[in-house]
Amino acid sequence: MRPLLIVGAGGHGRAVAEAVLMGSDWSLAGFVDDGWPGLREVWGHPVIGSTDALASRRERAHCAIVAIGNNAVREALHRRLLEAGFELATVIHPKALVSPRAKLGAGCAVMAGAIVGTEAVLGEGAIVNCGAIVDHHCRVEDFGHLGTGACMAGGAVLGRGAWMQAGAALGYGVQVAAGDVLSPGESRGLAVK
Repeated sequence: MRPLLIVGAGGHGRAVAEAVLMGSDWSLAGFVDDGWPGLREVWGHPVIGSTDALASRRERAHCAIVAIGNNAVREALHRRLLEAGFELATVIHPKALVSPRAKLGAGCAVMAGAIVGTEAVLGEGAIVNCGAIVDHHCRVEDFGHLGTGACMAGGAVLGRGAWMQAGAALGYGVQVAAGDVLSPGESRGLAVK
């Protein structure tokens, strides 16, 4: 297993760390978080510093993932990791279902209970959170984010940096603009009865 550095030790960072610890693809090298030096460890794994010195953290691991829910922050740190020479890892929780015909970009996180259907495409740094569904032929553009229980029906498109909050839903073929935010439980393109 290759060592993996997780940028972010908050809620999403810990969820990604748990997926790493439960899986067989990576070993957890530690965290980088701006809560350092007050935050020194998570579950016995070290927080080795803040994001100010990302390049110097390559001694711990050559692979990293940004595990921060905020799309703009995640994208900025993702770019900084690339500039520092890190390989961006994709983490898939062992209890997620991902079609072998889906395509996942670098730095994605697919969490417990999530489903990514056939020929779906996840761009760089996308998050498919717990219980979320990206159905067949859907596209989540770079740094898009599906909250817990969010659902995209076949052929739907979530624009770059867009966020579907918990329980939001997109009907078949619906497209969401870049940077748009769907409120919890909001539905677009579904018939109202």
